[in-house]
Amino acid sequence: MKNSGICYLVGGGPGDLGLVTLRAKECIENADVLVYDALSNPELINWTKPGCVKIHVGKRAKDHTMPQDQINALIVEQTKAGKSVVRLKGGDPMIFARGGEEAAELAAAGVPFEIVPGISSSIAGPAYAGIPVTHRDHNTQLTIFTGHEDPTKGYSSIDYAQLAKAPGTKVFLMGVARLREITGAFIEHGAAAQTPIALTRWATTGSQKTIVGTLETIADIAEAENFSSPAVAVIGDVVKEREKINWFEKRPLFGKRIVVTRTREQAGELSKALRDLGADVIELPTIRIELPEDRQGFAEMVTHAHEYDWLVFTSPNGVEKFFDAFFATCGCESGFSIAPASSSSATLQA
Repeated sequence: MKNSGICYLVGGGPGDLGLVTLRAKECIENADVLVYDALSNPELINWTKPGCVKIHVGKRAKDHTMPQDQINALIVEQTKAGKSVVRLKGGDPMIFARGGEEAAELAAAGVPFEIVPGISSSIAGPAYAGIPVTHRDHNTQLTIFTGHEDPTKGYSSIDYAQLAKAPGTKVFLMGVARLREITGAFIEHGAAAQTPIALTRWATTGSQKTIVGTLETIADIAEAENFSSPAVAVIGDVVKEREKINWFEKRPLFGKRIVVTRTREQAGELSKALRDLGADVIELPTIRIELPEDRQGFAEMVTHAHEYDWLVFTSPNGVEKFFDAFFATCGCESGFSIAPASSSSATLQA
């Protein structure tokens, strides 16, 4: 009997790979089909197993790779076909990400599904900008709303009169294109024009950028900075805390984009170290490690290695392949490991 499929609605977090949950990683690694959006960290795609079908369905303003109804049909179809399907979304699938609609479609089709929450940029973005969305000195209430509503509704369901009067912090997503309209509505309905506001773009990544102003000035600042989406906005006095606790943007390599050209299997440790220092890392392998074309000849050379006074290796990869052949030809088990001694040498440990 053919195994039934299952669809995982997975939150990929705000961008920093370190913020992806263990459950999300497990789902991606075991997926037969990965349906991913435009805001997922590209490195997540590399976690898939060989043979996984990867389908990009990313949507940005006025640029939809695939309409939502087709995405719904796609994940239902693939799940019914007995596949393990991962619908990967940036942030959390249930926070302004239409995950609820997709879950409803799966439920109506009678196919199994699981919701895997992710860390939302609505809280992670401000945190990486040094802005706590709640703070005992400033607020006891947090309101999150979207700056981009369903255009087919024909009306706005956002009550700016209530938002302007509500105490505490307000956070909104997907509102850069309507920033002047949103801040103007707040002021029109009674919010103080000097209320602090901050916008953080590409939050939690090496491309993060934050601008700060007031409800009255932020639209002009954003236009002058050519500030574009995706971004998260924070309104309220908590923005003032950024001066004291802005930690991420002060890392030594913040704002630097570094390309790592090692093989993907070997790039991880270096990439992590660079990211920890704040760099925006791109893994772009420019070499490929392959076995010698004449394997028998190579094995014979290895068996005669004792005839030489010196053996010079040009990389740890050469050391590893040499000893793989050595232990294969002598019929014994490997008893060594390679420990990096420096960036240009390696040490063998028995």
